[in-house]
Parts: sequence; structure tokens; C-alpha cells
Amino acid sequence: MSARRQKVTDDDVFAAAQRVMGRRGPHELTLADIAVEAGLTPGRLVQRFGSKRALLVALSERFASSAGPVFAALRDEHGTPLAALRAYATCMADLAPTPDALLRNLAYLQGDLADDVLRGHLVENARAARGEIETLLEAAIAARQLRPGVDVQALARIVEVVISGSLMTWATYREGAAADWIARDVDAVLMPYLTGPSLA
Repeated sequence: MSARRQKVTDDDVFAAAQRVMGRRGPHELTLADIAVEAGLTPGRLVQRFGSKRALLVALSERFASSAGPVFAALRDEHGTPLAALRAYATCMADLAPTPDALLRNLAYLQGDLADDVLRGHLVENARAARGEIETLLEAAIAARQLRPGVDVQALARIVEVVISGSLMTWATYREGAAADWIARDVDAVLMPYLTGPSLA
């Protein structure tokens, strides 16, 4: 439980909401829980956001613009375009530290898909992420990691589909860590296009 603080920013609230969402499903989530986690009174949180849905909309709007910073950090951290791409794929396993956590995340995704506003933010993020994947693939061609002539747009779409599908398949089999499962599938998709023996 967080002690109440004098100043709690929106970023603090969003981080608190994400932590609580990691522990509670959509029907269990309350503004009171988020307020306690953030160090606010529930009344103050209602004054700031108005309702649980309004807070979730604000959180999803913030998420919609997150692809650029996420990929920039991955490019800075990893030495090659394909290493950054592989790291992005495996970081999707953060949604599944445990099978129960993935089930909660899928429940939130179901709500996002059923709500036009939330889905709009989801689509915005997905399109931005696919654009970033295309940029990494183009850079991999320039760096001679991938052979020339690769259809970057088509391959980016396949990579996007494989990452999501791999996570769902892991949820069924639950063999090993989700990150390792996803990495194997992405490696298999990219392998025919490589100029060398690995993605490093």
C-alpha cells in the first residue's frame, strides 16, 4: 500500500493503474484500488478523471503514442536492427509473466476491442508499431542482415501476426517461458531472409 503524497502526477496514476491491472481483472478493478496504489484518496482520483472508464481512456490514449519511444529505446540498447526487433518481440511476453496474468490482459484486450474509443487507441498504437517494425527491417537490409529485395511491408505484417499468434499459442501449450517461445517463432519467420546464420 502506498503512502499518500502531496503531489501525484498523471504518470504516477497511470503507473499505479497498470500495476493494479496486473493483479486484478476488468471486473475487479476499482478507482479505490488505483487511488490507494497511487497514494491518493478515491475522491481526489474521481475529481481528476471522473470515472474508471475515463481513466482507462486516458491510459489507452497515452499507450497509443508509446510505440516510438519504446522502439527508440530498443534501438539504443541493441547493436543491430534485428536484435532490436527480436527484443521487441520478446518484450511482448511481459503480458504473460504467468498464465493467469495473460488471462487478465486478454480480458482487458476484449474490453478494448468492444469499445470504439479504446479500440481506436489500440489501432493507432498497432499501426505505429508496424511502421517501426518496417523501419527496423529496412535498416536490417541496409546493414546487410537481410538480403536485398525483401518485401518489407509484407514481412512486417507477418512478424506482427507471428508475435501475437505466438503469444496465444504459448497460452495453450504453456511450455517454457513465453519470451523463449515467441523468440523461436520470430527467428523461424526471419531465417529465410537472413544473409548470415543468426539475427545478432
